Amino acid sequence: MKLPEIKVSYSNRNNIKVEATNCQIIYNLIMNHWNLDIIEYQEEVKIILLNRANIVLGIFEMSKGGISGTVVDVRIILGVALKCNASSIIMVHNHPSGKLTPSDNDKTITKRLKQACGLLDISLLDHLIITKEGYYSFTNEGIL
Repeated sequence: MKLPEIKVSYSNRNNIKVEATNCQIIYNLIMNHWNLDIIEYQEEVKIILLNRANIVLGIFEMSKGGISGTVVDVRIILGVALKCNASSIIMVHNHPSGKLTPSDNDKTITKRLKQACGLLDISLLDHLIITKEGYYSFTNEGIL
């Protein structure tokens, strides 16, 4: 009986280095990777993966949903982080409503993700809620 082979890979072919030193840098970076035509119509979640020196390894598109929500699967996020050998992550999602206030669900998933990251020695550096006009940082607000 032959079992399936599992392959894990990561490649940085373009050698671009971005150091994530503050929320404004992350906001500017992520806005360049967001479809601004639908930011006010469809909720999305993206994960920024970083190495030990807070250099961005890449951005993972976690999910796209509807007007009022999308799926955030902690196991998938951590699986991707492990495959990329990430030391830390930043979760980013938009609010199509344009309001930057975190919902109870936003707070709950942030807490769950932080706990799960802790088990694997991966740091959850921040969770940003974004709109075209700005961002809300869980870290800056003292929630994370």
